[in-house]
Formats: sequence, structure tokens, C-alpha cells
Amino acid sequence: MRTATQGWVSIFASCFGRNNNMEPEMEDKTLELMNMTVMDPQNHSDELSPKKTTMIKGNGVVAGSRKRPSQGNFEKEKDVCIQLFDQWSEGDQVEFVEHLISRMCHYQHGHINSYLKPMLQRDFITALPARGLDHIAENILSFLDARSLCSAELVCKEWQRVISEGMLWKKLIERMVRTDPLWKGLSERHQWEKYLFKNRTTEAPPNSYYHSLYPKIIQDIETIEANWRCGRHNLQRIQCRSENSKGVYCLQYDDEKIISGLRDNSIKIWDKQSLECLKILTGHTGSVLCLQYDERVIVTGSSDSTVRVWDVNSGEVLNTLIHHNEAVLHLRFCNGLMVTCSKDRSIAVWDMASPTDISLRRVLVGHRAAVNVVDFDDKYIVSASGDRTIKVWSTSTCEFVRTLNGHKRGIACLQYRDRLVVSGSSDNTIRLWDIECGACLRVLEGHEELVRCIRFDNKRIVSGAYDGKIKVWDLQAALDPRAPASTLCLRTLVVSV
Repeated sequence: MRTATQGWVSIFASCFGRNNNMEPEMEDKTLELMNMTVMDPQNHSDELSPKKTTMIKGNGVVAGSRKRPSQGNFEKEKDVCIQLFDQWSEGDQVEFVEHLISRMCHYQHGHINSYLKPMLQRDFITALPARGLDHIAENILSFLDARSLCSAELVCKEWQRVISEGMLWKKLIERMVRTDPLWKGLSERHQWEKYLFKNRTTEAPPNSYYHSLYPKIIQDIETIEANWRCGRHNLQRIQCRSENSKGVYCLQYDDEKIISGLRDNSIKIWDKQSLECLKILTGHTGSVLCLQYDERVIVTGSSDSTVRVWDVNSGEVLNTLIHHNEAVLHLRFCNGLMVTCSKDRSIAVWDMASPTDISLRRVLVGHRAAVNVVDFDDKYIVSASGDRTIKVWSTSTCEFVRTLNGHKRGIACLQYRDRLVVSGSSDNTIRLWDIECGACLRVLEGHEELVRCIRFDNKRIVSGAYDGKIKVWDLQAALDPRAPASTLCLRTLVVSV
């Protein structure tokens, strides 16, 4: 039976046997070199010792063994091997190296691996622009977060150039503004949104502007989060009492103004800084129960059963919609669509081509009591009623989808976003719902009277009730069924009259 050494010799003999013109003496030396190996002397017999070398004559007969040749012989034999190796095809070279590696021990494999690693690495961010593919390099780096982008800028000058010319700090801020309501709100408040979402122009700030802007935004966010955690706030009051009546039914605000709908049938516009009344809009013959505005118009709903559209700058009445038979309790408009709801138990869906061109698309009927609130997005219209139910309708077809049941009394307020619906009721509770399956995810208890208004973002729910309290809830904890009920309310603010 052949020894293991003879088996290895035969493998290498077959590799070298392909060159039939090889001189016998050269073949002897090459095979002698290729048969040397390093083995663990503790795990192998003397026959396979690393100090032994099997020598092969041209006829393939084992001539004996001797110690590793001197350094001088090794260099000569290595040169011969390299000359032969260079004569082979790429396929033969690969096959030969595979045979060679298979004879090596683990330590040798590790050494070769360390040698190959830097040879196999490619700086593709630098290589792509050299081939006219700057946009691909920019697109790859655009997926980095802020910390990684900072690190990438320090790799080399070419990486820093790609990040700078690709305006990647600007793209990172734009991505955050698109996906995070807090970032969007800050961009509007501090007016750096005007530098976003625009093509490259000579008037746009350089990449360094956005690089320095990013940490300032993070600092603002940390300050806001600290204010929420600690309850730090400034309380200011606007006296809205009129000669005939008092009461504010609805409002909306931005950094410049506050617009409120009052019980005395008027809409008042206030300066947010000075808190002075800038303008009073009149025309409704009943209390103004709901409103919404954008940069062009104010839309209001009243107990006089009408919906009015006003120019936000001049205060001029642009349109009056007469459809509902009783008070218009709530409305929402966005992207050319408006939804109104009424005490008459119906929901009206309107197409808004322009402030003066508004047409009724569909009337949704199904509630058994006044419809107090509506909300919608591209997929669903959601309505809540005094009949204790929330109903879901398809936005595109206006067809009924499902009913959410759970509240013990009528529902006064609601917000819907993504899959989540949060509702407040006169049963003093707040409920979280999954709109897709209709399941109630959590019931929040703590208010002592009717929950009248509610808003939520990615982190918190804020609710106001007739008990004079504003409560701040941990949204993420509320969505975790393992979180104890006692940990859900983060803070309670008491509003004194």
C-alpha cells in the first residue's frame, strides 16, 4: 500500500507531467521542491516529518529522504518553478495552486489569507468616479447615517469630495424631514426647509452648510425631548371672550399665527408672538365648530350647517358649501380631497379642484348618531360617532370596510396615521386600534371626564379632557402588551381656569 507521501507525490507528478518537453533534471528538481510540506511532528509519523523531503527521480521511484535544502538551493528551485508556472494557462495555474494549498496546514492557510486580503480589497468609492460613475458612488454613500457619514469623510480626500459634491448631508436631512414629523416641524419653524428638496443651483448653500446644520438640529431635538421629559413649558393666555358669548371650539396654529373658531360665529386670527388679534372673519350664522387652513385657504364648518372657504391672506369668502342638514362637526382636507361630517349622521366626500371649484363626490351613511370626527389618508377614511363606533371606509371607492367596536359611550375625538387609530370617548378612556384588523391594542385610563381632543406622533400621545387635565402618554409603551398600565402616563398638566 502506498504511503501518504507517495500519494502527494503522485498528485504533483500528474500536474507536472503535462509538460512533455520538460528536461529530466528540471523535472526532478521541481518535484523535489513541490513535495516539501510543513506538518505537525506531534500528530504525524517520522515519515511525514517537516524535516523530511521525498525525492522523485524521472521514473517516479522514491529515492529516499533528506533535510530541507539550503537557502541557496531554494532560491534556484523557486526561480525554476516560477518560470514553469508562467508558461501555463490561467486554468492550469489555478488548478496547480489549489493542489498546493490543499497540502498546507492551517497556519499556512492563515498566512496566505492575510496576504490575499489586501489584494482582494477594492476602494470602489474612489474607483467609480474615475470611470465616470460618480452618481453610483454618491447613491451608495447616501444610505449612511450621520455618524457613518462623518467617518466616511475621514477615509481619504476622494471620499470627502464625493460626499461634498454629492451634497450628501443635504440628502440626509431631507430623508429625516420626509420620515420624521419632528424634523419636518423644525424645518418649518426655523425656515431651513427652503434650502431642501431643490435641484442644485448656484444659490443653494454648499455641503458644509448642511454639515454644520445637522448637529444644530440634533441639539434642538434633544432640547425638545428634555422639555417633554421634565414638563418644562410656558403658559400664555389669550382672552377670547366677546360681548355676547365665550368659548373656543377649534383652532390651528403655526409659528406666525393662531386661527381660532369661536362660539360667537366668528373666526379670529392672532399674532403668535404678540398674541394680538390681527383679523376677524365673519359670515357664519352659527358657532364655528371646526376649521383647517393651509398656505392658501381657511375652511370652516359651523352649526349653521354650512362649510365656508376663506382666503387665508385677505379673509375674503371664496366659497360656501351647502349640503348637510345639521351642524358640521368636523372636517379635513388634503391633496384635492375634503371630508366633512355632521350631526345629521352623514359624511360628505368632496373633490377640491380649486377653492372655488368644489364638488360633492359621495355621501357615506352608516352611523346611527352624530358623526363627531373624521380623518383620512390615501387608503382609508375613518369616522367616529356618538353611536360608540368607529367606521372605516375606502378612500378611493368610498365603500365601507369595517367597524371598530369597544368604546362604552360616544366617541368625541380621533386621529389616524399609518395603521394606528387613537380615539377618545365620553367613557373617559383612550383606545388604540389596528385599522387593518380592527383589533383594540390598548385602553388608556386616567382621565376623569370626557376625552375631548387627542394627537399623537411617533413617541407620544397627548390628550385633553373636560376634567381640565392634559395627559402625555408613552406611545411605544402603550403598543407593548407587556408594559404595565402604571407606566404609560408620563406626565399630567392641570389647566386652571
